[in-house]
Amino acid sequence: MRSLHDPWTIGGVELPNRVVLAPLAGIGNWFVRLQAKRYGAGLAVSEMISSFAIHYGNRKTLDELLVIHPDERPVSMQLFGQDPAIMRSAAAQVAATGADILDLNMGCPVPKVTKTGAGAALLKDPDTAVAVARAAREGSGLPVTVKLRAAMKPGGIEGLELARRLVEEAGVAGITFHPRSAAVRHKGTPDYDLARQLVENLPVPVIVSGGMEGADHIRWVFEHTGCAAVMLARGALGNPWLFEQVLGARGDEPAAEEVLTEWAWVIDRAEEHLGPQRAARYLRKFHPWYVERLGAARHVQDALQRAETLDEQRAVLDSITPLAA
Repeated sequence: MRSLHDPWTIGGVELPNRVVLAPLAGIGNWFVRLQAKRYGAGLAVSEMISSFAIHYGNRKTLDELLVIHPDERPVSMQLFGQDPAIMRSAAAQVAATGADILDLNMGCPVPKVTKTGAGAALLKDPDTAVAVARAAREGSGLPVTVKLRAAMKPGGIEGLELARRLVEEAGVAGITFHPRSAAVRHKGTPDYDLARQLVENLPVPVIVSGGMEGADHIRWVFEHTGCAAVMLARGALGNPWLFEQVLGARGDEPAAEEVLTEWAWVIDRAEEHLGPQRAARYLRKFHPWYVERLGAARHVQDALQRAETLDEQRAVLDSITPLAA
């Protein structure tokens, strides 16, 4: 009987289980990935990184996004871009950082990405998509996976045909499939029957992403689609305990003390990553997840958003007691 605990491989890279952290735009840096690994994720994927920024040596990209912590491996780094030559160059640099897998984003529906011809726009240009994937594989020497949407618009299935071509013509080692169209973004019900169809027709592992809520539903998607693995995204924001729940390592929700301890760990790692001043600003998008989980009063959220330093933010955390939560 299949289990999420089963080890598996992508292009020869051994993975300990079948639960994956999704690439979280603007969030999925090394300490977020490491957090997921600490709670059981078998693989974590970086936030999407511009192949152009890597190729042209953008300092922020190289110093902050293209960073791998030794304890998070195996790790997959995700790139986006529509130029095969640029992708070949960027892929080589990603391999040099110590990445184990290279993932390509061909599913992002955000206009600032698609207007360049990258992301989900590649669904409309399969020849370029294949050329980009081939260049990434040749440039990096790593197993390459591709994250796809089902189609550009509801009712379409061009993503399935592109997946086939990426495997047959570009030699990609796996596909991550989000069974919604790019047009609906995160709205509507994913077509898990379509995902199952893709699984049945591809000779490489398929990871399913999108619309999964709660451990029971995630396990159902794994069984229903027959996929190689499931990818957790927004449900894991501020909730690393979801990985333990999906894997059956815990059945309850974390106590307030546990949440506060983990929250403090995130603050410490952000400071390590960005320095105190930038971390204080960066963490303002993280705090609401933990405030909501604790059910803390509105004034706690307001205080955290007003706090200009990490010391002030830590003082707000210290003021929260389990009873208040």
